[in-house]
Amino acid sequence: MASAPVRVRFCPSPTGNPHVGLVRTALFNWAFAKHHQGTLVFRIEDTDAARDSEESYNQLLDSMRWLGFDWDEGPEVGGPHAPYRQSQRMDIYRDVARKLLDAGHAYHCYCSQEELDTRREAARAAGRPSGYDGHCRELSDAQVEEYKAQGRTPIVRFRMPDEAITFTDLVRGELTFTPENVPDYGIVRANGAPLYTLVNPVDDALMEITHVLRGEDLLSSTPRQIALYRALGEIGVGTGRVPAFGHLPYVLGEGNKKLSKRDQESSLNLYRERGFLPSGLLNYLALLGWSLAEDRDVFTLDEMVAAFDLAAVNANPARFDLKKCEAINATHIREHLSTEEFIAACEPWLRAPHAPWKPENYDPAAFAALAPLAQTRVTVLSDITANVDFLFLDEPVEDEKSWQKAMKPGAEEVLRTARERLAAVGEWTAEVLKEAVQSAGEAHGLKLGKAQAPVRVALTGRTVGLPLFESMETLGRERTLRRVDAALARLERERAAG
Repeated sequence: MASAPVRVRFCPSPTGNPHVGLVRTALFNWAFAKHHQGTLVFRIEDTDAARDSEESYNQLLDSMRWLGFDWDEGPEVGGPHAPYRQSQRMDIYRDVARKLLDAGHAYHCYCSQEELDTRREAARAAGRPSGYDGHCRELSDAQVEEYKAQGRTPIVRFRMPDEAITFTDLVRGELTFTPENVPDYGIVRANGAPLYTLVNPVDDALMEITHVLRGEDLLSSTPRQIALYRALGEIGVGTGRVPAFGHLPYVLGEGNKKLSKRDQESSLNLYRERGFLPSGLLNYLALLGWSLAEDRDVFTLDEMVAAFDLAAVNANPARFDLKKCEAINATHIREHLSTEEFIAACEPWLRAPHAPWKPENYDPAAFAALAPLAQTRVTVLSDITANVDFLFLDEPVEDEKSWQKAMKPGAEEVLRTARERLAAVGEWTAEVLKEAVQSAGEAHGLKLGKAQAPVRVALTGRTVGLPLFESMETLGRERTLRRVDAALARLERERAAG
């Protein structure tokens, strides 16, 4: 195995919105392949017609492209082992199942579901393992004919060897499974449809996969697959080599339960819609079981590829922490994007049909002027809307909480004085505007922080936001004074109303 070029695979099922645990698996396979100058095979497991859909398939490919993953073989790329969608490989699976039956590695099982359930319950009651008991392993011709006469249609079961299976997991070390805990298992349904338990190892064998990196939840199936890989080698399917396995730790959500598709934070679409950078999200997902260094959480994908080592993957479950994920993404926005890249990344939100301003009000030059300041303050790209909406709205947002906080007794007088001094300035620059507001505050015995609060709310509608005086410079003299006048008019109305 050590001499074989590294070939890994990522093989999701197209069954809805991708899960961040699935993305973490793709990331580790991608980084491992890149680190070893190997091959990443992207394979689609779409044999479940009831759950798979073409929409999900397209969404899966779109997600992989958005994340920045490139693959060496698979959909849209092709390769020597095409096709890479299992639904297009059914003839291969049927042929392999026939060969396994002919060689005695598999057999027909006629047990009904009711019979299986009854025998499993009896085994549990007796304290024995409740897996398949081998009832149909050695049927006589007469028994087979009797089952056929009853109209029973068999499934195909793989015959597990009557010996322990030991392998060295690349993450967990040496593991041993005894025969009583790994019973014979189904590989073809009664209707002739192949099961995951067959198609996955067959494709691995034919595609010459050297390493299987996947979630811990699939660990229990590994001894079954190892036995099948060996049998496939005996019947001439694939190279006869058994891949090395590495099982990645569980990702836990709230209450230390395994993160599932039902958990909101598991949805990849959520992160795309909120405006996470692929690099930021993948940086965080890499930390769910691996780290570049003990004292370093933020790194680029190139740095990850250069350092990635399966020996450094932690076998213990990793807890998903959304706050930390957001913090890492914010760092990527600040440190890994140029101003021009940041502006381009924000465009989908600034030009979105559902943006809170009229499309014609969006001014790219105004945004570019404040973009360097906004870049240091957003956690995700969608935050940009609330940071710069005052530039493009006809009137500032109405935030009653901010208004009440800033427009306390005395605010009207400060705002009126600030209006007079702003109107009198010559050069409309941030430095001059700051001096004007500061002097207005001093006239009322206030420091700058207190004096600028009512001005900020009058202009932006909020008590917090981008630096005020740079915002005023970009907003312009006319709109600034008009908004201060509107705030003063409201204060007069409120005072008159008592």
